[in-house]
Amino acid sequence: MSVRAKKHLGQHFLTDESIAENIVKALSPAAKVLEVGPGMGVLTKYLLGTNAEIYLAEIDEESITYLKKNYPALKEEHFVGDFLQLDIAAHFEDQVSIIGNFPYNISSQILFKIIDYYQRVPEMVGMFQKEVAERTAAVPRTKDYGILSVLVQALYDVEYLFTVHENVFNPPPKVKSGVIRLVRNPKEGLAGREILFKKIVKAGFGQRRKKLSNSLKAIGLPEELKTHEFMEKRAEELSVADFIAFTQLWETHSGKN
Repeated sequence: MSVRAKKHLGQHFLTDESIAENIVKALSPAAKVLEVGPGMGVLTKYLLGTNAEIYLAEIDEESITYLKKNYPALKEEHFVGDFLQLDIAAHFEDQVSIIGNFPYNISSQILFKIIDYYQRVPEMVGMFQKEVAERTAAVPRTKDYGILSVLVQALYDVEYLFTVHENVFNPPPKVKSGVIRLVRNPKEGLAGREILFKKIVKAGFGQRRKKLSNSLKAIGLPEELKTHEFMEKRAEELSVADFIAFTQLWETHSGKN
């Protein structure tokens, strides 16, 4: 028995065992690991060889049936349903690391979900469409640097591990893949300001060719910051630390207008 890859679920099953093993090895030892989109279990089998308690987020019933049949160590309680609908904080009282060959059609959503629950997720190793992996790891003043780069890097150290060719999947995707690792490293000063931080970053990159003096107008730029040196720059010129420092200033001056 095998599982039929379903296009609407973005399924491309990894067939290279050495790559699967390397992805699992890249994840630090953890008490609990949540695998997203296990498919036919190419990562799962290596995860089961670790000391971690394994949980699987899978919505494809055919995959779930296959996994239960081929990996009898997996019980009903190990399956947690749709990752995007999962309340990670409610389901996991303690820390849980995340791993997966993530479906391309929801890859950005997966990263934003991890950001939302960063206090529960100390580490993530995952395969994404190469473009998304590169955007996540991008540095300032590059075309790939944007909202995703800043929001992720504000909370995690990002490392691009390796590129994966199309021909090691069934069916082969039309693009290359990239494996990245996120290790939580909350930048000092962001705690409690996450909502404002996201608002500023999204507004700044929303009109990335414009100076921040223009792109931040729409969200109520405090009067005191209209002459700040950053106003003459574009969002892509600011580092993650710059955005965090600016968020602190914004909070200090908000309500004074």
